[in-house]
Amino acid sequence: TLMEVCGGQTHTLIKFGIDAMLPKQVTLVHGPGCPVCVTPLELIDKAIAIARRPEVIFTSFGDMLRVPGSQTDLLSVKAGGGDVRMVYSPLDAVKLAQKHLDRQVVFFAVGFETTAPANAMAVWQAKQLGLDNFSILCSHVLVPPAMEAILGSPDSLVQGFLAAGHVCAIMGYWEYEPIAARYRVPVVVTGFEPLDLLQGIYMTLRALEEGRWGVENQYSRAVTRDGNQAAQRLVGQ
Repeated sequence: TLMEVCGGQTHTLIKFGIDAMLPKQVTLVHGPGCPVCVTPLELIDKAIAIARRPEVIFTSFGDMLRVPGSQTDLLSVKAGGGDVRMVYSPLDAVKLAQKHLDRQVVFFAVGFETTAPANAMAVWQAKQLGLDNFSILCSHVLVPPAMEAILGSPDSLVQGFLAAGHVCAIMGYWEYEPIAARYRVPVVVTGFEPLDLLQGIYMTLRALEEGRWGVENQYSRAVTRDGNQAAQRLVGQ
């Protein structure tokens, strides 16, 4: 029983029928998934309340606009006259703040470690530009604690993980080594193409059959053990 951590990996597995082609002895459990799915309801309600304010331009990636709060969603707020705008980068929101100095521009910063550097860069850039009308509503979450919560459950059946390659491209994979050792499971950092996932599954199964645990890196073309040091420094700053 293996768990792929990332919703993007789940999408590829199902789109290309990999889950259906695997032998019946192999079960894939779809893991913590995308950050959109695990954003707390309370935070979505906060986003909706802020977006309804007449002095606010509320910006977000498109995937958050349809996510329901306790009563409505951001797209309905937009339909009702709220200034809710879809952007493709948090830096687009900074540009809006430069154009509309009389409005408060808020970016809904949702994501795992992957999107944290871009959001940090937006905050850094806004400060460099002296903008006091830009802010973020932050809902960042971390992968390692989610994995530990799953492995620490007495009901957990997960025997190995396919770690999310884009998260590890930022953070590296050293954080997973103590988790793999503590729970004696193999963790394979895996990419997102069909062959990446097939190779990641193969490497995880091979480790299980050989009685090994630890971290292996299938996605070596994009990931190193220490990750992107510049991005980590920016997030820390």
